Amino acid sequence: MHFADRLLDACRKKGNAVCAGIDPRWELLPLEIRRRHGGRTLGAMAAAFEEFSLRMLDIVAPLVPVVKPQSAFFEACGPAGMAAQQKVLAKAKALGLVTILDNKRGDIASTAEAYADAALAGTQCAGVRQPVWAADALTINPYLGRDAVEPFITSARRCEGGVFVLVRTSNPGAKQFQDLRADGKPVYQHVAEAVGAWSAENLGASGFGDVGAVVGATHPEELALVRQWLPHIVLLVPGYGAQGGGGADTASAFRPDGAGAIINSSRGIMAAFKPDDPGWEQAIDQAARTAITDLLQVTPMKALGLKFA
Repeated sequence: MHFADRLLDACRKKGNAVCAGIDPRWELLPLEIRRRHGGRTLGAMAAAFEEFSLRMLDIVAPLVPVVKPQSAFFEACGPAGMAAQQKVLAKAKALGLVTILDNKRGDIASTAEAYADAALAGTQCAGVRQPVWAADALTINPYLGRDAVEPFITSARRCEGGVFVLVRTSNPGAKQFQDLRADGKPVYQHVAEAVGAWSAENLGASGFGDVGAVVGATHPEELALVRQWLPHIVLLVPGYGAQGGGGADTASAFRPDGAGAIINSSRGIMAAFKPDDPGWEQAIDQAARTAITDLLQVTPMKALGLKFA
């Protein structure tokens, strides 16, 4: 199934478009997990990240359609962290979740191809593609231009996956480059238009393409503009929750039928407890439900139809 169709189908089955970000950090983990693993070595830290992330998947899988592991935190633990990431991605897929690997890759030629195949279609070995991360989608940086983006799009289409291109990011310093004007338009608009063209090359039955855009909830005016410019692309919207974006700030990312946007909450869900709270699993469950309820009340997402009590 085309990536965008598969993504929309997952959202409709769950009745929402919330993405739970998995950004494991030692200081945010429950004390019970930290104490069990000790954290005196990178391997122990990786084991703690793995246990927490796998338990988090069990909690959120009945509620949300998408998860987004942040590769940086796993990579920081070395080889054991990479093995943990692989287990997290595999379990997420086994639970029926759409997976977006967040590592914002950007490179050229054979290097980009290697990054892309590792994340998406698999590495060519003895004439056979061997899966590595096997994510459904990947975040990428378009700064180097079309020839840097092309290998990621090619790999994604080889496995009916997708890519999400950074367009208007949620960080405070985004305007330093993204708001610069070129030929009478801000740079982020030029990027958005390129993403629109790349996405239009391969539209699914839903009318959405397999190349989406990352636009932060912390920039609601620009978010509305990108949706207006590009009605056929899926928007991945970070910045909701802990970064300061509210539910109403994300409303313009959706089409009236509730489709077209994925709203990410990372710390707002995975760190919705104090480390010494013995009820941390219930806190994650409640945080996910609260995010869904908030978005249902103030965005067109309610048109998807809620499927959990």
